[in-house]
Amino acid sequence: MEDYDVYELSLDDHFYFACNPGVPCFNACCGDLSQYLTAYDILRLKNHLGMSSSDFLAAYTSQHIGGESGLVVVSLKPDPASSELRCPFVGPEGCQVYEDRPSSCRAYPLARVAARSRETGAITERYMLMKEPHCQGFDQERTLTVRQWITEQGLEPYNRANDLMMELISAKNRFSPGQQLDLAARNIFYTGCYDLDRFRQEVLETGKLDDVGFDEDRRQAAKTADEVLLPMALEWVKRMLYGTTY
Repeated sequence: MEDYDVYELSLDDHFYFACNPGVPCFNACCGDLSQYLTAYDILRLKNHLGMSSSDFLAAYTSQHIGGESGLVVVSLKPDPASSELRCPFVGPEGCQVYEDRPSSCRAYPLARVAARSRETGAITERYMLMKEPHCQGFDQERTLTVRQWITEQGLEPYNRANDLMMELISAKNRFSPGQQLDLAARNIFYTGCYDLDRFRQEVLETGKLDDVGFDEDRRQAAKTADEVLLPMALEWVKRMLYGTTY
């Protein structure tokens, strides 16, 4: 892996960057795939493709247990027809799922680092600019702020959903640090975080959320709206595994 420079930027700091078919290295970053997917990434991708979450996960992802977290991590599988380990959704003209691409693709060349205070629950965020030597997007004359990039790339809903996932990871670190989940707990985590359609069918629609405290209007909306269902599913996972919503 090549070395690259990292610079911390404030929301109103400027940087030079552009990525489009006119940039010589266009699509180069879509090879040598090492792409972790968040819960919201999967929601957006499976809906873009018109697939159930179970079918999407089976067709396009692999999973392993995170060495530090002990939690299930889902990764995008490279295109099996590519010797360069390319993303299965990239074509000659670019990303074929661009409107619903994963958060790390949207944020690049930035990386968001978020932390949640145990005392106040407040979330703080930092943004890092990753300047990789192979990327010629930095040679373009276009300049913009971090704040503008966040808005332009549609990162806000991804950030909000990822912060909910961070709360779940924080609960795991408090109550069972460094421990792997047993099989039953792993199934709860995987279903609530990643396999949202299965969660809707096996948990929401069977009435297993009736005693969890979600109001009726919210539960009814979640039957058809994944953006409503996902926060409920993540909260359900926290309650089931750790008996807490904080």
